[in-house]
Amino acid sequence: MNDEAELYLQRAENELVAAQMLFDISSNPSLQKEQFKLEKEFTFYSSVISHSYYSIFYAAKASLIRIGIKTEAPEVHKKTLDAFEKYLVRTGKLDVELLKIYQKMVVRAEELLGIFSKEKGKRGRFTYQKLPQANREPAKESFDNASFFFKNINKILRK
Repeated sequence: MNDEAELYLQRAENELVAAQMLFDISSNPSLQKEQFKLEKEFTFYSSVISHSYYSIFYAAKASLIRIGIKTEAPEVHKKTLDAFEKYLVRTGKLDVELLKIYQKMVVRAEELLGIFSKEKGKRGRFTYQKLPQANREPAKESFDNASFFFKNINKILRK
């Protein structure tokens, strides 16, 4: 794997870890008081959604860079999603890679694409709303989706 793809994959993992930590802190008021000395209870679920999305985004960028495709501003998020679909899903490259890794268990590339697309929209809704946090369930779903996406892309790129 080239250096740039590796950097994006490391960034994706960093975003995933940040999402996990923020979810855990949000879900544990005693941790907030004892470990972080917060005087009132906070939730960071909107940040969990945002970091989960960015984990997916950077993992997708890493997978594209590995095959020689770079996406840049303007509209880098849309370009990345479109390129991910065009060059990895429609061509069947992602399915073949996942099939090799999981042997009998096939993870459809359309599922990965659906997660990327869904989380992109959710990131926009929850990042820019006026409330300081989204609720727990969308945050948990986002984190689970990002974990699934990252683990699969990581296995493909590191083989």
